[in-house]
Amino acid sequence: MDLLDRRFLFVVGKGGVGKTTVATGLALAASRRDKKVLLALVNCKERVSQLLDTDPIGSEIVSVRENLDVVNMTPDAALEEYGLMILKVKAVFNAVFRNRLVRAFLKGTPGLEAWSMLGKAFYHACPPRGEPDYDLVIVDAPATGHALDMLRVPFVIESVAPPGLLRRDAARAAEMFRDPERAGAVLVTLPEYMPASETIELSNALANEIRIPVLHLVINRVLNVLFAEKERPVLETLPSDIGEDSEIRGLAVAGKRRALRETVQARAVRRVCSHIDAPCSELPYYNGLESDTTAIEALSEALLRTV
Repeated sequence: MDLLDRRFLFVVGKGGVGKTTVATGLALAASRRDKKVLLALVNCKERVSQLLDTDPIGSEIVSVRENLDVVNMTPDAALEEYGLMILKVKAVFNAVFRNRLVRAFLKGTPGLEAWSMLGKAFYHACPPRGEPDYDLVIVDAPATGHALDMLRVPFVIESVAPPGLLRRDAARAAEMFRDPERAGAVLVTLPEYMPASETIELSNALANEIRIPVLHLVINRVLNVLFAEKERPVLETLPSDIGEDSEIRGLAVAGKRRALRETVQARAVRRVCSHIDAPCSELPYYNGLESDTTAIEALSEALLRTV
């Protein structure tokens, strides 16, 4: 089954690995297939407007491309919108959610702010009645630890909340998120030891604890390989084999550094791929992502090519 034929995707990974770039690339790829797509950012420092050369993205859904809408969800705005989705009637919503005591209670309820954002995104993909607003919702999740906390919330609500709308919606979401035909996670990492290790731990938590399927692995910023594996040990020792005053000393040091980076990269890629049983895409470093929109278009095409 094609990755973009699902209804709901979480893009998850360690901070700084390029989650937003990957999520944007996936959203562009899906929109080119005439799918109506919502890219939902989770209360983050917004970069999508720079990648797509648009006005800044706020808490209201905006259209940035044909078939592609984006929103940067905040707890307050998502809680209000989610509440209105549930209660339907604006007057009833105002009577409940504008009440000072109710708002204080809601803000103090553990996990409810996270669920309001996740629930809002879920409603757009899978409303309780009628046709969904979007063919695909892509959630650009927070960094690993916060993402896991957010993804646990519907399962906790399903287990402990009393019968009612909240529990019903959480149960529907939990069922969908665990169905590999409809939803799953896209993990993003770098070809380095620490991000690879954290990605393996993330994959284990998703599979064994939360039971959300891992559908795809993206290794971002992969160096082009200049040296064969058997050549690298020679390059790594070369600076110590030549004199300090050698004319090629600088070149030898540069070669050693590059060979060491390629060795670390190869080990990290082998390790993460051997632990995560999912299709894998390797992305090179794309220059000018935030100044040249053709770069993000090229990246979005490369995302769907597996190695």
